[in-house]
Amino acid sequence: MKSLIKIWEWFDDRTGIAKALKTVLVEHKVPKGSTWLYVFGSATLVAFIIQIITGIALATIYAPSPDGAYQSLQFITNNNWISQFVRALHYWGMSAMVMLLGIHLIRVFLTGAFRYPREMHWISGVVLLGLTVGNAFTGQLLRWDQNAVWTAVVVAEQAARIPFIGGAVAHFALSGDFIGAATLSHFFSYHVFVFPGLLIAVIGFHLYLVLRNGISEPAKAGRPVDPKKYRAWYQDLLKREGRPFWPDVMWHDVAFGFFVIVAVTTLAAVFGPPALSKPPNPSIIDALPRPDWYMMWYFAVLALSPHTAEPYIMVGAPLLGTIVLLLVPFLKKGGGGERHPLKRPWAVAATLMIVMSLGTLWVQGVHAPWSPDFTAKPLPVSVIGDSTGFVFEGAQLMHKKGCLYCHNIAGDGGHRGPELTHVADRLTEDQMTVRIMNGGYNMPAFAGSLSAEDLEKILAFLKTRKSH
Repeated sequence: MKSLIKIWEWFDDRTGIAKALKTVLVEHKVPKGSTWLYVFGSATLVAFIIQIITGIALATIYAPSPDGAYQSLQFITNNNWISQFVRALHYWGMSAMVMLLGIHLIRVFLTGAFRYPREMHWISGVVLLGLTVGNAFTGQLLRWDQNAVWTAVVVAEQAARIPFIGGAVAHFALSGDFIGAATLSHFFSYHVFVFPGLLIAVIGFHLYLVLRNGISEPAKAGRPVDPKKYRAWYQDLLKREGRPFWPDVMWHDVAFGFFVIVAVTTLAAVFGPPALSKPPNPSIIDALPRPDWYMMWYFAVLALSPHTAEPYIMVGAPLLGTIVLLLVPFLKKGGGGERHPLKRPWAVAATLMIVMSLGTLWVQGVHAPWSPDFTAKPLPVSVIGDSTGFVFEGAQLMHKKGCLYCHNIAGDGGHRGPELTHVADRLTEDQMTVRIMNGGYNMPAFAGSLSAEDLEKILAFLKTRKSH
């Protein structure tokens, strides 16, 4: 024991770490009333530490190459329960980090903790949110299964439609003109080096700001922030009512951080990591690229938008949202004003509206009624109306050629394309022929894959689809 004490004294003498910890933990005071509402920031840091530890472990096994990525993930997921558990921890840890950071931003916004002198606290928090989502998204693509490959392709195709710079953005997204080894290698670099490095830097800056300016005191109705007097008032408050961060306040962070670890561990043990889809094959279009849960609302926004507006929404919506968030501390001149939610009804209403809108879009994204239904079954005879002949064979071709993946007939099939239950009421035979052979928006052209006899059979069936 004496030897350990001597080693610690030698280390502390050279580094001064004990004095630094004393300054940060014991001598650093926080306002009275800093309780459970203040734990989400430190809980986000706990989730990030889980990501760092599990990410390093996974990186020792993962092979960032088109030939090895999918196989290495299969090994991680199916051949070793420890690596499977680590991958599950990594996934649920990232989910926890996104959720906790979102809750932390909402708490800061509703209590007005972004006001003077903490404007940079808010701005760095918004940057952290963007970096966290970017890191999570690149991690999804590293699964390099059918869903990940097609997600990258869809992102590039959407980006290519951006006016003026679309081609360059798509080329950057794929690291070339086509998806391949360079794409995976760059996404691996982004996920393992670029985003974590930036996150560590911004988190360090954010913690420095918290130590420099202190955490905001609990909001009180009728006590607005006056930038000219606030710093002196805050220091006087700490002298009169301040409490040492350790142990008076920090135990809340420790307890909630422990809860986060238990929750993430439990989710990882019960639900495991996200399942891998089929091996990657860009030539197979039987895929439903979908983002992870935290981006499901944005998936719904793009899917529900008019296709002519998608390029503008894809770029404009995130850009506008980011600008608005960054400007929040400056919407009131001088950065002062009321902080309590009861004195800021518009802030409360805006928060509720945004949360409800995101929740509604998220539900739509989960159900995704606009996606092809690859499980669609052939039409029953009760719908076809005949069990032999051209009409019956045309109905079978509708399933064989994948038409029922997107089109619904009498309750059977998908919902991505127009319903064809009564298509003969609104389209003539010539109009149906043109649409089938030439295709349309989100519909492939079948001129090269249908014989004249096949076309005749399909038309024979479609001409029976009338309301009488």
